[in-house]
Amino acid sequence: MCGFTGLVYFERDRIVDAGVLKRMTDSIYHRGPDDEGFHIDGNVGLGFRRLSIIDLYAGHQPLFNEDNSLCIVFNGEIYNYQEQRDLLIQKGYKFKTATDTEVILLLYAEYGVDCLRFLRGMFAFVIYDKREQRLFCARDRFGIKPFYYYKDDEKFVFGSEIKAIISCDKIDKTLSNNALNSYFSFGYIPGDLSIYSKINKLQASQFLLLSLKEKSSYRIENYWRIKFEPDFSRTEHQWKEELVDCLSETVKLHMISDVPLGAFLSGGIDSSSVVAMMARNSTLPVKTFSIGFKEQNFNELAYAREVAKKYNCEHHEQIVEPESINLLPRLVRAYDEPFADSSAIPTYYVSKLAREHVTVALSGDGGDELFAGYDIYSYFSRVYNFPFNLQSKLLNNLLWGNLSRVLPNRGKIKNTIYFLSKERAKMHAYLNIWSPTERSALFAGEYLELAGSSPEFHKLHLLEDGSPDDFVSSLQYLDLRSYMVDDILTKVDRASMLNSLEVRVPLLDHKFAELSFKIPSKLKLKGRDKKHILKSAMKPFLSDNILNHQKQGFSMPLAIWFKDDLISYIKDTLLIGSPKLSSYIDLNFVRSYIEKDSIQDRYFSEKIWSLLFFEEWLTLF
Repeated sequence: MCGFTGLVYFERDRIVDAGVLKRMTDSIYHRGPDDEGFHIDGNVGLGFRRLSIIDLYAGHQPLFNEDNSLCIVFNGEIYNYQEQRDLLIQKGYKFKTATDTEVILLLYAEYGVDCLRFLRGMFAFVIYDKREQRLFCARDRFGIKPFYYYKDDEKFVFGSEIKAIISCDKIDKTLSNNALNSYFSFGYIPGDLSIYSKINKLQASQFLLLSLKEKSSYRIENYWRIKFEPDFSRTEHQWKEELVDCLSETVKLHMISDVPLGAFLSGGIDSSSVVAMMARNSTLPVKTFSIGFKEQNFNELAYAREVAKKYNCEHHEQIVEPESINLLPRLVRAYDEPFADSSAIPTYYVSKLAREHVTVALSGDGGDELFAGYDIYSYFSRVYNFPFNLQSKLLNNLLWGNLSRVLPNRGKIKNTIYFLSKERAKMHAYLNIWSPTERSALFAGEYLELAGSSPEFHKLHLLEDGSPDDFVSSLQYLDLRSYMVDDILTKVDRASMLNSLEVRVPLLDHKFAELSFKIPSKLKLKGRDKKHILKSAMKPFLSDNILNHQKQGFSMPLAIWFKDDLISYIKDTLLIGSPKLSSYIDLNFVRSYIEKDSIQDRYFSEKIWSLLFFEEWLTLF
């Protein structure tokens, strides 16, 4: 697990400044405190920070092939690298290291861009191909590892984090209005956008080829797609057996490490299943790490302790309290752009706790998306099957208290809800933090025009781009391509790497995921029983108490804190003096919202957190 950056000038005789490259690389020191490396070849410069995990003493990057015609910087882990290494040796390739990095490089030497289909893991990398005079950049299938890039008329800049790019000279930092609107809608910035209009993300399962022969020649392609292809020929018992075998295998692969390794343990089914499989594949006690809260409705420590006791884990835990809000400036620096998921705070603390004992931790992320674990799936499925009159009423009044605020014209609610019902999963695209109606009151000055655009169309476009016909699968598809990659995985990557901790996600091994795509949705969401097939498969390994307790998630008790401990903090930050966000946000609307007893609104904390984070981001950046 590491971080990389790079700078390419399109003028062949313009030399990359070593000082600039080092400054860019130093900005992501936290991603790799163990080593640094640089390579400058005239107008091409690559920088690297290393967190040593595999082959601790011979994995220096940038790494070259035998004749120095290829050079790679790589962030991530390839879990089948030993198998691929053996196959390459049979083809006559010679290795200088025992790293997965060199396996990627020589797979590229053998197969070119098709090397991606041989990789099983999480990754972002850049290969500088001197012979072909091009850069080959790629990101893993689910977007577990990040990749940002910037291009103008004179240069191409890239990095594992935005801060590496803006550390370069002459970067256009104009804000993206589309990104800003998306942030206040979803709480994160989706797709290929970043908060800066000229900085983009390479999206999950994409590669980018940049020709150095032609100034502006580059192309982006998808090399893998999410495909739900249910197989109705197998029995539920057969699916259960196959799930256990595949999960055990992927967890075993994810445990390959030359440094101490452990697991996040929330007490939910996903992390508990991962720990159970780790215990199955280890002769030593698994090190587990949990975060809790004094507020019992948010505290799952009892369940985590139960699993840890069952498997004789070396268990560690910590309580997060309201004072953790002081972490906000550090989080803002870590994320580089507005990011309103407050569970970044407990994710930071569990990563910090784990790093005191291990260098690698496995997590259970991805289980809700693969096995239909979110409450909203069950709710939408029930509502969708109701008679139209009842369906309209429920969607209007009950949809988490939010959909009615999304609709732009209350007089057209019935027609709109009918449209949403007929369009099935498109309902899911219209759940957000600040609704379009609210955003029209929220934005101020020149940014008021943002209220006329609809970031929801991004999700609607995703649904049109390969979404399955099955209703539940289409909800999963949308979350896998948006919420999971741009919120959940982004949150975990930044919070863990801020602590120089590598987090691995075995449930998002693409072989395991592809197996889940074949399981009929009726076995994932069976009536109101979410994750039915996964829970059935894990019955021999986890108690009914773990499998069936009410899902609490990894959320913060912000609503309680904001009501009691932090209400003065909110008012001081957002309403007193001259907050930076006053150039973007109508403070009168914010004031009226805070003072009209909106604090009782279950969405109050999400909305206020989005404003607090944005204010701190404006202050720092």
